[in-house]
Amino acid sequence: MSFTRSVIDEFRANGGEVASFPDGDLLLLTTTGARSGPDRTVPLGFVRDGDHLLVVGSADGADHHPDWFHDVLADPAVRVELGTESFTAVATPAEGARRDELFALVVRAAPGYADHQRRTTRTPPVVVLTRTARVTTLADKLVEVHTWLREQVRQIRAESGPPGALGLELRQHCLTFCEALTFHHTSEDEHVFPGVEVHHPHLAGALHRLREEHRVVARIKGDLLALLAASDADGFRAELDRLAEELEAHLDREEGWLLPVLGDVPWPPR
Repeated sequence: MSFTRSVIDEFRANGGEVASFPDGDLLLLTTTGARSGPDRTVPLGFVRDGDHLLVVGSADGADHHPDWFHDVLADPAVRVELGTESFTAVATPAEGARRDELFALVVRAAPGYADHQRRTTRTPPVVVLTRTARVTTLADKLVEVHTWLREQVRQIRAESGPPGALGLELRQHCLTFCEALTFHHTSEDEHVFPGVEVHHPHLAGALHRLREEHRVVARIKGDLLALLAASDADGFRAELDRLAEELEAHLDREEGWLLPVLGDVPWPPR
């Protein structure tokens, strides 16, 4: 049995207590594998920041980010086990000055992370875990996804910063966001909207408009990625502003039309 597996088993058998982590600042994080698909569970130290939990992708000072960090970039919806509690959360990597501020907070509470930083030239990511409201309907799930999309746009705009080169982390973040946005809109077009049309035919016109808006957003997204590939920083920022404006208006309209009719649809699907 691996050390990680033994820690997970001991954690679950003893209500979160693990002999090799006597301070008790340990949680289990379950992510969806970015490459393999199946869930992945890892034990991680954490530090509290108000209502949030902070975890660091230090990998004990290795020169590469841990696998679980790549997972949350691809899918930020995670499950957290803390003591005897288990709950869903959204995992949001902190960026720029905010990341540095939170890393300093972590080091004050757990100085060992400073040693991890000294062992590597990379910047260990700090991920903020935010407990989500209980999701019991498809309306709840839609709000959860939309909240994440809005937050990603806000972060990417902040990362784009003043005129200058487009950094590697910004590029990775933008590509991940665009893939997630494509997946979300494709899922709506192929699965959610057809079901709504069957049960609520009076919304056919609204759904037609939402599909058209998906195509508009997809065209802007394509232009954005082309500018990113060309390293056109000024053009990228202008197109990002355009995407943010179109997407926000679309999300607002979609929520206004769909939340009232999705509130009776259970989640997860039965």
